[in-house]
Amino acid sequence: MKKKDRIVIFALPGNEFIANRLSESLEAEKGQAEFRAFPDGESYVRVLSDVSDKKAVVICSLDKPNDKFLPLYFLCRGLEEMGANNICLVAPYLAYMRQDKAFNPGESVTSEHFGELISSTVDSLVTVDPHLHRRASLSEIYSIPNEVVHAADLIFEWITQNVENPILIGPDSESEQWVADVAQKANIPFTVLQKIRHGDADVEVSVPEIEKYMNHTPILIDDIISTARTMIETVRHLEGLGMKPAVCIGVHAVFADDALKDLLGTGIERIVTCNSIPHTTNDIDISELFVDFVSRIEGVQQSAALEQ
Repeated sequence: MKKKDRIVIFALPGNEFIANRLSESLEAEKGQAEFRAFPDGESYVRVLSDVSDKKAVVICSLDKPNDKFLPLYFLCRGLEEMGANNICLVAPYLAYMRQDKAFNPGESVTSEHFGELISSTVDSLVTVDPHLHRRASLSEIYSIPNEVVHAADLIFEWITQNVENPILIGPDSESEQWVADVAQKANIPFTVLQKIRHGDADVEVSVPEIEKYMNHTPILIDDIISTARTMIETVRHLEGLGMKPAVCIGVHAVFADDALKDLLGTGIERIVTCNSIPHTTNDIDISELFVDFVSRIEGVQQSAALEQ
């Protein structure tokens, strides 16, 4: 059996675009499964494709994880029962990464607990730019073979094709490493905001030496756009300095509550996100980032060998 015939790709609802692109790139079978809810809200999942002795690749971006985990779990258990020899999870957005320590007595370290759940559900994992702050690698949380892929090259390509004379601006010190990576690849200047957070919706920012870049188009980049408060305050700050309207780029389009409306209300030039989370602002396709990992993970034994 040819390798391309041994891969079956499943998409949880809402993840069909990346699943279709992966199927095309790998010349892999598109798996069929039925998802619905019973009247009482319980999930119904049925695997309709033959996965016996095949590698099952499951595409599931884990925004709103409380709603998505049980259908994902039931699908993976079904794939295992149907004879899949490996279950690889492609999670473009990986949830429960921020609570990586107990900040107050009694708090649950949810990143570790969620990592245990996923590691017991699938055999391997690939994700895009997870929020690794106090962790050196994803393997500190996930016990299965895993890989982190990065959107920097694709963001760089988008910038070079769509923006003239840009200056990249990272929202905080946490973003400096990967904003610098994009800037280096694109050979354009960058700076990082100095930020004081007074609360979830109260952020004070300053822009070091921004006077040097008054003729540049500011590009604000962040890994996750959630409340968008940092971007909103930054756009207002740049506007007050007389800079050109900013372009806002995010890897993961969370956009909680009225974040998108509020950000658009600042008069920015454009909002662009990667399609790690399906959203109207998606304009950067990350599907190609998963091809190499998915094609390399061949089976349970080989997956284990990659970890060693």
